[in-house]
Amino acid sequence: MKIKLNENFKNLSKNYLFTEVAQRVERFRRENPKSKIISLGIGDVSLPLPRSVSMEMARASIELGKKEGFRGYGDTQGNSKLREAICDYYAMRGVLFLPSEIFINDGAKSDLANLGDLLGDNETLIFDPVYPVYLDSSVMSGKRVTRFFESEGFALGSPPKDMRDKALVIYLCSPNNPTGAVLSRAHLQLWVEFARKSGSLIIFDAAYESYISEPDVPHSIFELEGARECAVEVCSFSKMAGFTGVRCGWTAIARENPLYDMWRRRQSTKFNGASYISQRGALAVLTPRGLSDCRKNIDYYMENARSLAKFFEGMGVRFSGGKNAPYLWVRCPDKVSSWQFFEYLLTSAAVVCTPGVGFGTGGEGYVRFSAFASREDTLCAIARLEKALRVR
Repeated sequence: MKIKLNENFKNLSKNYLFTEVAQRVERFRRENPKSKIISLGIGDVSLPLPRSVSMEMARASIELGKKEGFRGYGDTQGNSKLREAICDYYAMRGVLFLPSEIFINDGAKSDLANLGDLLGDNETLIFDPVYPVYLDSSVMSGKRVTRFFESEGFALGSPPKDMRDKALVIYLCSPNNPTGAVLSRAHLQLWVEFARKSGSLIIFDAAYESYISEPDVPHSIFELEGARECAVEVCSFSKMAGFTGVRCGWTAIARENPLYDMWRRRQSTKFNGASYISQRGALAVLTPRGLSDCRKNIDYYMENARSLAKFFEGMGVRFSGGKNAPYLWVRCPDKVSSWQFFEYLLTSAAVVCTPGVGFGTGGEGYVRFSAFASREDTLCAIARLEKALRVR
């Protein structure tokens, strides 16, 4: 072909992190067909959808099969009742939004990447280690990226003093993926004030907000004064309600944010809306019964996280997370690399984790464990890990 290609793609790593993990696990499976592999790697849920949610999706599907219930294209911005329900969900925490300020998406990952369509040649600031989509989507579009490293990778830092006069695009994620760290109210307020004074934009990933248990940790950046004019928030039903395969979430942009009209125009051109069936399921999530059912599933996963945390504490292994997030960010022993420790646990215990270096160079020397497995598999994995670590 003689057409010009986007040369920025050459700057990406050869494989997406989770693709590389899957390939290595599959190779081990072929070589060890009798081994029962337990995955505490990718952050995918294991519990089925709450019945109240799946039944509503079934009713929506049946409706579409009847002449009187069939419908085609929906509102690009999303089902109006769902957007109203999301506004009510925000109001529970004292955050006020209009339904017109809520945009339904097909999962947080899409919008976290697509927001870059609105942005010009701005410097992008990301934490390292970081969820890969922030970095990869920035690289794909040729953005200048500055990585913000944290010592030991256990905490989210404060705004850099040497950049207080720069207008930046800042990705924040709290609870953080992969480290499980969170931003306190006072800490997050510093970032909001930094963004307002410098003219920066914060893209706030709140995909794990429903796992927060500490009262001083905000569930939304919009709980902070001044955030409406400088922040965009992207949320998901994936981990909140088990929608990893259903695909539905939302992005909140206040009208006073300069990106509001641009995002609405972008969506009307490039997006035809999330599935009607998915949105009906999401609407069921936000009912009192749906929220209660989802809470039980979240509590189940967090009990797994507590079991993992208790194990690592007992082994004297340093880690973060597991309290306000379903992830544990664990230091590799004996100064081995992330991939070396990944391979050791896979081959010696048939347990899958995620190499920390896959989240950025700041993640070297760490691995991430997910609490999304079944209780049985989690406890079995702990027993295997104990044996593998004691032998080591």
